[in-house]
Amino acid sequence: MTYSLAGRMHTRIVLFAVIGGIWTALIAPILPTRLPLGRSYEMSFTVLGLIIVLGLLWELLYHLLQQYRWDKDWPTAFSLLAGVPEGTLIWLLLGTDTWFWDVPVTARGYWLLFVSIWLVVWVALSGPIRVLLVRRRWRGGKLFG
Repeated sequence: MTYSLAGRMHTRIVLFAVIGGIWTALIAPILPTRLPLGRSYEMSFTVLGLIIVLGLLWELLYHLLQQYRWDKDWPTAFSLLAGVPEGTLIWLLLGTDTWFWDVPVTARGYWLLFVSIWLVVWVALSGPIRVLLVRRRWRGGKLFG
């Protein structure tokens, strides 16, 4: 069974919140941001939150595009490469002046954070999650329920 839209959204929220959250907490203090520790955490978790929230919108677009594929699914490489437009959009949004956030972001710090979060979550999804939660595939990608 291929992943359903709800299953992909559920997986994205849980994996980025849990695995991405742990990774973000570990990497934030050593990011090259030149920010005090509290601001570095603020920037890091803002980026993680944007990955989760905007990712749900991306999932809607991916779902639409998948309808044109014969198996209605992505090759694993596509899910890895999906980080390119997602990361670029978040970077552009962080560069705009909005009332929503006031977080100073350096390019080096942002891209190191984003790429590392993306790779850690992708590796977890491609390996341990598939081994430990074998039946997830038959539930349309949902981790629970």
